[in-house]
Amino acid sequence: MTTQLLKGQNIPLNATELLVSVQSSAPVDVSALLVTPAGKVRSDDDFVFYNQPHAPGVELSAGALRISPARVPAGIDQIRAIITLEDSRGSFGQFAAPVATVTDQSGNVLCQYRIEQLGPESVVIALEVYRRNAQWKIRAVGQGYAGGFADLVTDHGITVDDVPAAPAAAPAADPSGVRTVAGEATLSLEKRQKLDLRKREVAKVLLTKGASGVRARVILVIDKTGSMHSLYRDKVVHRVVERMIPVAIQLDDDGNLETYLYGDKFAKLPDVTVADADRWSATFLHISGRHGGIDYNRQIGGVNDEIPVMTDILQSLRPGADPALVLFFTDGGFHKRAKITALMRQAAALPAFWQFIGLGDNDFGILRKLDTMDGRVVDNAGFFAVPDIDSMSDADLYGLLLGEFPDWLSAARRAGVLR
Repeated sequence: MTTQLLKGQNIPLNATELLVSVQSSAPVDVSALLVTPAGKVRSDDDFVFYNQPHAPGVELSAGALRISPARVPAGIDQIRAIITLEDSRGSFGQFAAPVATVTDQSGNVLCQYRIEQLGPESVVIALEVYRRNAQWKIRAVGQGYAGGFADLVTDHGITVDDVPAAPAAAPAADPSGVRTVAGEATLSLEKRQKLDLRKREVAKVLLTKGASGVRARVILVIDKTGSMHSLYRDKVVHRVVERMIPVAIQLDDDGNLETYLYGDKFAKLPDVTVADADRWSATFLHISGRHGGIDYNRQIGGVNDEIPVMTDILQSLRPGADPALVLFFTDGGFHKRAKITALMRQAAALPAFWQFIGLGDNDFGILRKLDTMDGRVVDNAGFFAVPDIDSMSDADLYGLLLGEFPDWLSAARRAGVLR
């Protein structure tokens, strides 16, 4: 018969491997903190979550924690299993009590804990696996944090960046130069941590290149032609948008991402915001059909013509205005080479740097020649190709994405393109 734990109750543990899972009527994230006898982590490496799923003896897999007590470092006294509501605006008191289940390596259920009497908390320590001398045990904890994720991790010695939700709040920055926008507070624990790591990679590139603190419009342009079908179908484009959001947070005044989809025509879409990114992608990232009030076949089209969308962006730029960074994603097919060359020469006198990114292993023709094109007041374009962008690390992607932008800023100032 399965042992049903009560709050504070503990049982001895003899299994060599455990699986801690949680059943909840509300979507939750599962994570873990490895803490010392003082109840603190030794470093951020002792926090196991979506974007850091491994620590010695602890692994997050398929939303559950796999714990191997014998592999846990000697300095760690407890592994605390955490559950966090995906919607941090809610509270556990609004839902049926979650149930934490512990099974052994053979799938046998060792114990369950129904975490009752929760109220305003959005984060709860469900269980802890802890050692007493040579014996490992399991304790039912059920400690909630009404202050949410920030209160939990701060209490355990982790420093986090978080701000209260405020729709009109401007981005804030911590001492390391990493900026934060209000919408981040509405994200789940895992999404916030993933975003924070990416923001830090962006900030690191800008700091290394001497461009920390620079403010610029960030404009995302995405190819929506027929050859891009598989990249939309497999949600590669969705993940591209997700990875561009940290760039906008670090550079743009309001942290929003301006966006265009183009074919032989184009559509200027609503800005992508941190809090609304998933809904935005589900609404607008399609190859055909009618979405968000836009007829994708008639109003955008399905073949390449970059001139209309590039011209629209150029018309939004003004001499002497703040700089803009245009992130232009395409799988190729640029046919109007002479017109694009002429347009980029004209664009060199305006305050924008054009970073072209080739998706797939294609012949990108004119794009490869932009770096060496003559007849410009300043080199205003860069290009790199990525056969498989999903396999590229954030550090490598942001290094290439932002590597030439700071150099252009300096050259544009010297040439009088920027004030």
